[in-house]
Amino acid sequence: MGNYSDNIARQIEESIAVKNMLLKESDSIENAGLLCALALKNNKKLLLCGNGGSAADAQHIAAELVIRFKGGNERRGLPAMTLSPDPSTITACGNDYGFEKLFSRGVEAFGQPGDVLVGISTSGNSQNVLYAIEEARKKEMKIILLLGGSGGKMKGMGDVNVTVPSSVTARIQESHITIGHIICSIIEKELFNLD
Repeated sequence: MGNYSDNIARQIEESIAVKNMLLKESDSIENAGLLCALALKNNKKLLLCGNGGSAADAQHIAAELVIRFKGGNERRGLPAMTLSPDPSTITACGNDYGFEKLFSRGVEAFGQPGDVLVGISTSGNSQNVLYAIEEARKKEMKIILLLGGSGGKMKGMGDVNVTVPSSVTARIQESHITIGHIICSIIEKELFNLD
């Protein structure tokens, strides 16, 4: 059995340092929250997508909006959904069109003008998210991108871009869920005046 206290301290300190650097993205985070709130006020919906841990983040954020973000805040459910909904859809698309088309097919099926696509990618290079961005543009949707590192191929492709200043996937994912929570809090404040 090893002593992990140094490793634990290092990881927590790294996480804190990345979140401190993320303060530079405050305006973009606020703009993302306000863009989502405006869309929802106008009876539009949010479509979220990502791969692996980013898919889990997309599901987490969608659940906070459909159910509620903060315990004790009673409000109606909000229309938010992920574009990787179930194994049947994922495997059918993978088999028939290729995994890279999964999210764009979802945008094609469910996206409407004025809806918001929230694409989450730690690298900014996920081909299936890139195709979803293309399809969302065709549909006249708004696009919010949560990225990491340099932003990759997606850098600057969104109406709002939030890039976590780290190259460590775990630190980026931790920050993405923090950003998602902040967006949810802005939405609840804007739509329902809930703190």
